[in-house]
Amino acid sequence: MTLYDELVERGLIAQVTDEEEIKELINKGEATFYIGFDPTADSLHVGHFMALCLMKRLQAAGNKPIALVGGGTGLIGDPSGRTDMRQMLTPEMIDHNVECFKKQMSRFIDFSEGKARIVNNKDWLCDLNYMEVLREVGPHFSVNRMLAAECYKQRMEKGLTFLEFNYMIMQSYDFYMLYQKYGCNMQFGGDDQWSNMLGGTELIRRKLGKDAYAMTINLLLNSEGKKMGKTQSGAVWLDPEKTSPFDFYQYWRNVSDDDVVKCLKMLTFLPLDEIRAMESWEGSQLNEAKDILAYELTKLVHGEEEAEKARKGAKDLFGGGGDSANMPETLLTEDDFEDGKIGLLNLLVKAGLAPSNGEARRNVQQGGVSIDGEKVSDPRATVTRESIGEKGIVIKRGKKKFMKIVVK
Repeated sequence: MTLYDELVERGLIAQVTDEEEIKELINKGEATFYIGFDPTADSLHVGHFMALCLMKRLQAAGNKPIALVGGGTGLIGDPSGRTDMRQMLTPEMIDHNVECFKKQMSRFIDFSEGKARIVNNKDWLCDLNYMEVLREVGPHFSVNRMLAAECYKQRMEKGLTFLEFNYMIMQSYDFYMLYQKYGCNMQFGGDDQWSNMLGGTELIRRKLGKDAYAMTINLLLNSEGKKMGKTQSGAVWLDPEKTSPFDFYQYWRNVSDDDVVKCLKMLTFLPLDEIRAMESWEGSQLNEAKDILAYELTKLVHGEEEAEKARKGAKDLFGGGGDSANMPETLLTEDDFEDGKIGLLNLLVKAGLAPSNGEARRNVQQGGVSIDGEKVSDPRATVTRESIGEKGIVIKRGKKKFMKIVVK
């Protein structure tokens, strides 16, 4: 099986342009491709996971990835797939987020000499002269065609600002610059980016001639990967300070039965033969498949040691073993106690098990909170410093959220 055929079987490719040329370049390891990441937070999340895994697969076959961070495009809103305008960040916040991205990407991609690049589009977008853009880039874009793009249609009813309208031009210009500066001949992106990506291909060919070698691959990053990056409580981050390795493991351990094989194909590096064998698994075997998925992805992001600890912690808690040594912890200090006590609602918030006292109160009243296996139904309850002791306690919200509480 060729690399391209494997990408198709793993469910990564939705549609492409110039398929035969793309197959040849990828399979020979001669593609220089880019994927864009908007630095809207100080951590990547699992919505970026598919893109990172894809870059890792292609690099292993000799292809050269370019991770493009949007230090320039991050200064304005991106309307793609959204119904409202994204909040603007300060240049200092964006620069900080870019540095965080670089560190996290290095776990997936080898950025040593000649193997891959991290590029910031701030380097060219922020120095552009407005008249130059109008003269050199503007004539190559049809307003009628831009308005026909789905990403703009969604915003038309509420009002599309001129600021947002420029996003397609900027993303297209990114591909044009990457093609000229680094010989980038391929771009990958989610299906919400398709119109912008085609704009970049067309800009290159219009400015540099029909023989300019630029192609586009479109991947299911939006409908699949981005969906997996959200939970009811928000994003699942790759930064262990924002989402602990245990919570990361639990997120994947709790995927739906219908999604587990699909996630194994898209996101892990297990052989396809091994994954195909799981397609007929049912009942307890599906739970085993979920454990394999959670372990493999936690190992990929946080390392084998953290993956082992997360797996053991989950088995101890949910398997009835009672060993809390590998569970995620919240550390309290003596200052957190008043007269040797801390309110249950306050404790739930400090442990990250509820976003506010109001939400914590609802959780308790609905019977969803327990301490060391004993349900607590009174929102006025307190926890004493003495009851926590030296070994700590385990507080649980619902069936899947819990935290070990210890005192320094």
